[in-house]
Amino acid sequence: LPTRAGSSLEPEERSMEPPAVPEEEMPLTAASGPAGRQLFGYVGIEAVLDQMKIKTMKTGFEFNIMVVGQSGLGKSTMVNTLFKSKVSRKASQPGQEERIPKTVQLQSITHVIEEKGVKMKLTVTDTPGFGDQINNENCWDPIIKYINEQYERYLREEILITRKRKIPDTRVHGCVYFVPPTGHWLRPLDLEFMRRLSKIVNVVPVIAKADTLTLEERAEFKQRIQEDLKTHAISVYPQEDFDQDPDDRVLNDRIREKIPFAVVGADQEHQVNGKRVLGRKTKWGIIEVENPAHCEFPLLRDLLIR
Repeated sequence: LPTRAGSSLEPEERSMEPPAVPEEEMPLTAASGPAGRQLFGYVGIEAVLDQMKIKTMKTGFEFNIMVVGQSGLGKSTMVNTLFKSKVSRKASQPGQEERIPKTVQLQSITHVIEEKGVKMKLTVTDTPGFGDQINNENCWDPIIKYINEQYERYLREEILITRKRKIPDTRVHGCVYFVPPTGHWLRPLDLEFMRRLSKIVNVVPVIAKADTLTLEERAEFKQRIQEDLKTHAISVYPQEDFDQDPDDRVLNDRIREKIPFAVVGADQEHQVNGKRVLGRKTKWGIIEVENPAHCEFPLLRDLLIR
């Protein structure tokens, strides 16, 4: 048989040599060179992470969250609990001008929150009037229109030849939908809203004011909601399409088992065992918001922020 030039047919001599390592398996380092000589020494690739951190710390982060649900489900209290500050304004005694609007309105409030040197520009969009009317037909249309307008505004800035150095990001990153704690099943309004909105934004359903349900009612209600979402092919965040590797899939499956989160919001602190904790005081005890044994608020906070 014809052989390539330079090759030998002596297996006895070749068998004593170590097997050749494939080129793609050989580790490539900047310090290694031919015959063990150092070519460059220290390059500094690891400093890229420090540069990225310094740059992002200077510019800060942007987070736009939308809260949707009927009046009286604790949306403003939940947002204030999430960020531990008076982010969303709440009317304790609504006046004539603060009563339920006749149509769905959208109100955005922007704050700059700083924690240990990290700045975040937080925008909270509330939807007063959603689900509060006798006829709630097409009450989701203003919300869909608003979300799509923010996408189009960002795209218009992005396709310009002379773009801004930092494009203002007003896109809605996440929508927290508050389900009333009925203990039975999802209403047609809830199903229709999540079916339409889950196609254009990350929807995270939560059971509002979950302290009104017993543990058995809460577990049964969550199971029925999960069945309704599966029956109507509603994909909530985190979607299965974005599971990039097995580790992501395991983590997201663990989150999907808990959705919808049964949450309790509180903006007042109480004394429990010598410590100040956020909670709701009742005649029979204090419901601690940040205690996983009492409610699933810590899971929601980890999903949205951490």
